[in-house]
Amino acid sequence: MTGPHTTHSTDDEYRAYDPDIDRTISLRRATIERDLDRLHTWLGSDHVKPYWDLDLPLPSFHDRLQAKLADDHLTPYVGCLDHVPMSYWECYWAAEDDVGNHYDADPADQGVHLLIGPEEYLGHGYASALLRAVVAMQFAHADTDRVIAEPDVRNEHVIHVFEQCGFEPKTEFAFEEAEKDALLLVCERDRFEREVMPGATDATAGAAETTGGADG
Repeated sequence: MTGPHTTHSTDDEYRAYDPDIDRTISLRRATIERDLDRLHTWLGSDHVKPYWDLDLPLPSFHDRLQAKLADDHLTPYVGCLDHVPMSYWECYWAAEDDVGNHYDADPADQGVHLLIGPEEYLGHGYASALLRAVVAMQFAHADTDRVIAEPDVRNEHVIHVFEQCGFEPKTEFAFEEAEKDALLLVCERDRFEREVMPGATDATAGAAETTGGADG
């Protein structure tokens, strides 16, 4: 796979055409005004609820989302295909997250959570394409050499998606803070740039300091 031709707008922090899925992928920061109702619906979906603790009444969900948006170590994103919102992402600084209590986190390590919202987008290979784009965006931060994930060990499908995108399973651990048994997965910059998306981080370098996972 060749690196994507990436452009940026004032709204999107990443935008690229992916020839593997013949779709334009874009990522923008989530907002209460634009995304509250859609995210509330997605996180209450049957295919999402077993792995996310955000199936809440709308007022409570509003407060949780507002807290995430105000969190200095985490940035919520909405992922789009051909400009249609269809996925939710949380990019975060791992050393400042609870997962940092469970492995030797470097201050520049970033982490990622993901979900596909509408069910009609499941089963088409979109998750892998979107994850590659998000990780390329995270590696555009010059100091980041590792991106990690800590999915529920039961979520075999998402673990497979991570492995397709260059993440290596390291260890299972009891993630008490997140109330789950998790699998630590690690994606190294060298492998990602060599095997997964050669040239992709060069293409996103223009936005490196503003898109690198989170503010702060």
